Amino acid sequence: MVRSLWTAATGMIAQQTNVDTIANNLANVNTVGYKTETNEFKSLLYQTLQTKTTTANGENKPIGAQVGLGVRNAAITSQFTTGSFLESESATSFAIQGDGFFSVRGTDGNTYYTRNGDFNFNLRNANGELVLSNSDGLPVLNTNGQPIELPGTINGQQVIANRVTVDASGQLMYPDGDNNPQPIAGMIIGLTQFQNPKGLNKEGDSLYAVTAASGQPLNEATNNNLQKSVIRQGYLEGSNVQVADEMVNLIVAQRAYELNSKAITTTDDMMQTANQLKR
Repeated sequence: MVRSLWTAATGMIAQQTNVDTIANNLANVNTVGYKTETNEFKSLLYQTLQTKTTTANGENKPIGAQVGLGVRNAAITSQFTTGSFLESESATSFAIQGDGFFSVRGTDGNTYYTRNGDFNFNLRNANGELVLSNSDGLPVLNTNGQPIELPGTINGQQVIANRVTVDASGQLMYPDGDNNPQPIAGMIIGLTQFQNPKGLNKEGDSLYAVTAASGQPLNEATNNNLQKSVIRQGYLEGSNVQVADEMVNLIVAQRAYELNSKAITTTDDMMQTANQLKR
């Protein structure tokens, strides 16, 4: 009978983690590039009460008797479906139509990946160079894995950040003397894909890191076997969290938590009844 106490306790712990995950989804409903997360569960070990044996008449019993010992969280999986595109007034707002990721260089020198295209140009040095970076100041990388740094002047003109445009392939362009956009050599926003994006490690700040489960990053510019993504300037990819679905999931998790709690109180009542039999 004590077995049911521990089994129900594992259910309460698992559902608490489930509620935590749902709460995090709802908290990030307006976070640019956020991907909703779902809990996956698996059963624990089974205890054999009776093995396959024979009846009193000597007939084989094909099924034994096993009782489960509870549940645990197997994984929390990110769902990389595309969120809705939100129009932005910023010229350095970018949304990805496809499976690609932007890449940025972290303060530790490692490369991280994100779907959050809310970028800005930062003035980094006395030469007037402009560096494309995310909201935390991390430089955005080009197709060669190098920071995108615009020179202070192009064709004798001083560069003005809000005049830079980006085409669907990620090529940065700046208008010439006739106000016709011209490509800037080597300035193409890099896009990366993964064989298993769900295996990426979540680092916070909408950043992901490569793991053995995700596989090595695949550069769209150099890998012809990939379906190319498209960059949309003037848009941001919103969160793909569906509030209605999350509210339903929250109700289901709450009821499951209550059921496991009821199993504990029921077991306690049964133990109390059994303890009173000796009186």
